[in-house]
Amino acid sequence: MNQRSGDFEGILLVDKPQGITSHDVVDRLRRKISMKRIGHAGTLDPMATGLLIMLIGKATKTSQYLISLGKTYEGTIQFGIETDSQDADGTIVVEKPLPNDFSTERVSKEMEGFLGDQYQLPPMFSAKKIDGVPLYKMARKGKTVEREPRFIRINKFELLRFESPSVDFRLSSSKGTYVRTVAHDLGQNLGCGAHLISLRRTHIDQFDIEDGRTLETIEKSPLSEFGDMLIPVHKAVPSHVL
Repeated sequence: MNQRSGDFEGILLVDKPQGITSHDVVDRLRRKISMKRIGHAGTLDPMATGLLIMLIGKATKTSQYLISLGKTYEGTIQFGIETDSQDADGTIVVEKPLPNDFSTERVSKEMEGFLGDQYQLPPMFSAKKIDGVPLYKMARKGKTVEREPRFIRINKFELLRFESPSVDFRLSSSKGTYVRTVAHDLGQNLGCGAHLISLRRTHIDQFDIEDGRTLETIEKSPLSEFGDMLIPVHKAVPSHVL
């Protein structure tokens, strides 16, 4: 399907690289296809990689539905070190020794305690706004403000590899879950602190990272092929959403 620049509509699955924001992806796609009406369904932190659902043209109307879908991640947590951002992009604030019983069994047991419905306190280094100001802007000035816990659900949190002081994991959760906060809280429960050192989003409901394209591939492809990369909206969302 060949379309003119500025005349695209559909859903694009992007494999976001590390080191850029989700909005950076939006900006780069806008330059590629000369369209302003582009959005995304679910932010990834700059450190994180993986599946980002991009909404092109009238597909932006499905944003609320797609944002609400459950997500699956794989990543690595390092124990014994806490950072102010709860991930590797932050500054180290605390270092503690690992507990004497630090083991696959102990970590797995603590991970099981995170399953189910719960309330999570959003981190200060986040895009969540209070009185119109993103929390991360306050955090950069050394400020900490009161935040309302948000309801989340964690359906899966499993240990994939244990190599002290780090573990690889897989986590499936509801929208709005801060995985780095889960990592931080797991470290608190173990008494040694922890932070997230890598994160990759592999699934958003039925959408799979294996079907995504790298930003570099998209940018290098001829504009005439861009329309063929898009999933038609009617194939991606239930009819009642349209």
